[in-house]
Amino acid sequence: MLVDNGVNGDSRVQKAARSAAAAGWEVILLGKAPAGGGRSWRLGDAEVRLLPMPEPLAKRRHEFRRAWLRAPLAYPPTGIGAHRTQAVKAWRADLRFRRATLTVAARDGARPSPLAWPTLRFEEKLSGLVRRWVSLRNRELSRARRNRKLAGPWDRAYTLFWQQVQGDGAWRRLEPGLWDYELAYGATVDELQPDLIHANDFRMLGVAARAKVRAAVTGRRIAVVWDAHEYLPGVQPWRDNARWLPGNTAHEREFVPYADAAMTVSGGLADLLRTEHQLAERPAVVLNAPALDELPAAGDEPAPDIRALCGLGPDEPLLVYSGVAAARRGLDVMVEALPQLPEAHAAFVVNRPDSAYVKSLRRKAEELGVAGRVHVLPYVPHHQVVPFLSGAQVGVIPIHHWPNHEIALITKFFEYSHARLPLVVSDVKTMSETVRQTGQGEVFTAEDVADFVRAVREVLADPARYRAAYDRAGLLEGWTWEAQAEVLDGVYARLLPDAPARSVPDGDPAPGAAPTSVGVGA
Repeated sequence: MLVDNGVNGDSRVQKAARSAAAAGWEVILLGKAPAGGGRSWRLGDAEVRLLPMPEPLAKRRHEFRRAWLRAPLAYPPTGIGAHRTQAVKAWRADLRFRRATLTVAARDGARPSPLAWPTLRFEEKLSGLVRRWVSLRNRELSRARRNRKLAGPWDRAYTLFWQQVQGDGAWRRLEPGLWDYELAYGATVDELQPDLIHANDFRMLGVAARAKVRAAVTGRRIAVVWDAHEYLPGVQPWRDNARWLPGNTAHEREFVPYADAAMTVSGGLADLLRTEHQLAERPAVVLNAPALDELPAAGDEPAPDIRALCGLGPDEPLLVYSGVAAARRGLDVMVEALPQLPEAHAAFVVNRPDSAYVKSLRRKAEELGVAGRVHVLPYVPHHQVVPFLSGAQVGVIPIHHWPNHEIALITKFFEYSHARLPLVVSDVKTMSETVRQTGQGEVFTAEDVADFVRAVREVLADPARYRAAYDRAGLLEGWTWEAQAEVLDGVYARLLPDAPARSVPDGDPAPGAAPTSVGVGA
């Protein structure tokens, strides 16, 4: 399996690797190492290897040049600015030490050199001037970088030109940093000689496709599975420039034809991908559902009590949001609704409790006089998520309308469900349709505080009615990773029908698949 991150934190990839290995496939998961050397470990029966990945091509040529005309006083973008800043800090720290030394010596009756104090005062004034000069040059460097974001008319014209000249091959000019992934992963993939490559998301698709073609030259066949985690044209660009999205979508379009099968995270996205790329068959749907070993079991270490962490009694209404905190996730509506929900509290279980966005939520709560009813909590270990969330009364997903939000059933949806929480979700298409069909919660108009208040009041008035939806036979059982793993295993087995027999650890064949044993190269 191939993934463009460090594996830790990517629950879908981890579950896929573990379940495929448990089904008897030989799985090697290749990821991207953080700064420094590579490392490896075991993930169940799967092997994880993180590869060192230099990224010089991710930087554009202008990022290596000085902006002589726009910012003549700026430091060159070589790192010298950070070095000078640290050097001045060290100098001033030494001056503070010298002053303290002279002060103590004078108090003890010692007589320092006549030049000691004048020299110290002169250096202190000089270091202050140098510090201001260094700060000015660093500010100029930051300003020069802010003003060159590849988003102006020239950059749009550049993008259009290469799109017209090279078509889908334009990514080579628009997003050359994609080659860094090929140069980091390609040789290792070739060395492993996999029978199947599971390429997670858009960056890894090109790496897998090129490996497939190189193998074909030598007479070997590699099957490629493309696992699309999101709808790329609907993604907010990860970099603030006009080339990122056109470059990455062109790269995806060029290499999709090399995939022997596709899978994705929801039925809506499967239909969209089939239309977008004119696929011969609809991608298999593998939901981001929790694994059974992530759900509470006898003997597990007890999860923290979310109500105790918030300082709440058993009957005070608690609304919970769990996940990434960002403006497009719509968390503002939960804070703005609290003045109209006088008994309710809101808990935000987020990845970065001290982020600028979370701080803005705290400020808004103070302005509205509800700061005492807003609680920010860090993540808990994955196996404690469901029991931890179950202490709340309502699970909230207030995401805004955005192309990828419309077609996804996100991980927290399933986590809330296994915690048997009544849901309040915004009216994004797939999630709202599911909630209305199951009866597990209420839907409100995204970004509409009044409608959010209405939905919360309805749920709090009769929570048992919404919890009863989870008693439907097969509902929660189908929303487990074990059910999704059968789909994944079936895709592998269909692509490798002639693979030798697999040995499954418990001695039983994997469900839904012929017994096979094969290297699944990441």
